[in-house]
Amino acid sequence: MRKMLVIFLYIVQWRARSLFTQKHSILAFPNAVFRSMPVFKVVEYIQKQQILELNLSRKVEMAMRIATFLVILLSVFEHSAAGKLFNVRQHLSTVSREEYERVFPAKRRKEGMGRGKGYGIVELQLFGKVLPLYGAVKDIADSAFVPSKVPDGCSPIHLNLVARHGTRSPTKKRMRELDNLATHLESLLRDVKEQNLSLKKVPAWLWGWKSPWKGKVTGGELTDVGEIELYHLAIRIRERFPDLFNEEYHPDVFTIKATQVPRASASAVAFGMGLFSGRGSLGPGHQRAFAVTSESRASDILLRFFECCQNYKDFRKSQEPAVDELKEPIFDEITATLRKRYGLNFTRQDTSSLWFLCKQEASLLDITDQACGLFSPSEVALLEWTDDLELFILKGYGKSLNYQMGVPLLKDVFQSMEQAIKAKEENYAPGSYEKARLRFAHAETVVPFSCLLGLFLEQSEFKQMQREEPLQYPPKPPQKRNWRGSTVAPFAGNNMLVLYSCPANSSSKYFVQVLHNEHPIPMPGCDNSDLCPFEVFKERIVTPHMKHEYYAVCNVKLEKPEQKPATTTTSSSF
Repeated sequence: MRKMLVIFLYIVQWRARSLFTQKHSILAFPNAVFRSMPVFKVVEYIQKQQILELNLSRKVEMAMRIATFLVILLSVFEHSAAGKLFNVRQHLSTVSREEYERVFPAKRRKEGMGRGKGYGIVELQLFGKVLPLYGAVKDIADSAFVPSKVPDGCSPIHLNLVARHGTRSPTKKRMRELDNLATHLESLLRDVKEQNLSLKKVPAWLWGWKSPWKGKVTGGELTDVGEIELYHLAIRIRERFPDLFNEEYHPDVFTIKATQVPRASASAVAFGMGLFSGRGSLGPGHQRAFAVTSESRASDILLRFFECCQNYKDFRKSQEPAVDELKEPIFDEITATLRKRYGLNFTRQDTSSLWFLCKQEASLLDITDQACGLFSPSEVALLEWTDDLELFILKGYGKSLNYQMGVPLLKDVFQSMEQAIKAKEENYAPGSYEKARLRFAHAETVVPFSCLLGLFLEQSEFKQMQREEPLQYPPKPPQKRNWRGSTVAPFAGNNMLVLYSCPANSSSKYFVQVLHNEHPIPMPGCDNSDLCPFEVFKERIVTPHMKHEYYAVCNVKLEKPEQKPATTTTSSSF
C-alpha cells in the first residue's frame, strides 16, 4: 500500500511538472530548477504567484490537486502507520531481535551484505563505525501481561540461566539445499527465456542468484552477530543484578556450562567475556580467563538429553513424515500462488527452500527484500505457523516425552536453588558458594525446559500437561496463539530463574522469578504470576515431574502409544 502510494505520487508529480513546464512563459521560472522542486513547493510557488487564478487547462489543475492531496495523504499515512508496518523478523524463529538498530562489521558492510531494505531496519553509524547494539529481544507472547512487583527488602541470591546459542551460520546440509535451489532457479529462468514468456513478473535479484554460502565447506558455527548477542546479554544481566555479580570470579561461584557443540561453547565464551569485562588484566578491555565445562556428547543428559534419549530419537524419526504431511497443504497453496505471481514454475521444495533462505537472509545478512519479499504478510504468517507446528509436535508439548527427558536439567536447576538457600540459612562466607549457574545449549534444550515450567500455556492446558494428556495443536492464523517459535526459542533465546531472599515479614521467605528472553513471564502453575513462592514453585511445578526418571523414560519402550491430540477446527482444516 505504502509503496503503491509513493509510486503513484511520483507519476502524478512528474505529469504535473511536465504540464506546467509547457506553461514556462507564464511561470517565468528556470525550467531545470522547476523540475527539481518537490511538488508541494510547486504548489506553494503557484499559490504565491497566483497562477491558479489563470485560466489553466483542467488537466494541469487536476494533476496539481491530486499531487497536493497525495503529499498530505502520504504524510498522514507515514505518521499513522509508523511502528505498524509489517516486520518479517517478528515471524522468524531464527531471529532474536525485534525493532533494533542493526550492527554489522565493516567487512560485511563493504561487501554489501547488510542492506536491510524493505522493513524500516536502521543501521546506526558513529565516527565511521557500526555500533554493536543488540537491542531488546523478543517480547513475550502475552504483551498485556503485568509483571509482579518484587516485595520490598527482597534481594536476589542466585540465578539460573538456560540459553540457546547465538546466531549461527547454516549447516552443511542446509548449504547444499541452497546450492540446489540456485541450480533449479537457474533452470526455471532459462525455461522462461526459451519459451519467450513474460519476464516482467520475475524479481530482478533472482537473475544470476547464487547462495551466499556457495563454496563454504564448514557450517553451523557461531557468527559475529551471535557473539554480540551473548556478549551484550551478559552485560545486561550483570547490570540488572549487580549484587549477584559483584564478587571476584571463581569457577565455583559462577559456574559456566556448555555442550560440546562449538557454537554453544563459543556462546558461553562470548557471554563470559561480557560478564567479566573490565574485571581482569588481559588486554585493553581488561578481560580475564574463566572456565567453561562440558560433558561428553554421548552422556550429557543435562544439556543434550535429546541426543542420549533413544525413545525420543525413535519418536522423532517416526513423526517427521506425519509433520511434513500436515504442512504440505500450506506449502502447496503458497507454491501455486507464487507461480501465478512471478510466472515461474516453482515446486513445493522451492517454496520450502525460499522460506529457509528468507530466515537466513534476515538473521545473517540483514536482507529482507529478496527471499522474504517474495511472500505476502499472510503467507509469512502461514509459513511461520508451519514452523511452530513442527516445533510443538517434535520438541514441545506435542508429546510428553519431549519434555520429560529434560527432567535432569530441571532437577539440576532446583537443586542449585536449594543449595543457595542452604548457604543463606547457614551464613556461608562470601565466595564459598555458587551465585549463578549459566548454561549454553540448543533449541532442543530450551524448548523442553520451557515446557517443564509450563510456559506459554493457559492454566487449563497446564493441568492437562501435568496429567500427561495431549494438548491441541497451535491454531492456524489468523487465530491467536501463544506458541510461537520466534518467541519460544529464537537465537540467543533464554530462560532465567532468579531466586530471591526476602525479609521475615514477607508472605514467603524465598521467591522464584522466571524471565523468558529477559522478560517476566506468567507461570500457570503459579496462578499466572512470574513471581512464585519457592515452596509453591516446588510443589506445583517441580515435584510433579520428579516421578520421571531419565533412563526409564528414554531407554524403555513405552507399552502403549499416547492418545493423539484432540484436533481443533483449525487443525482439521489442513
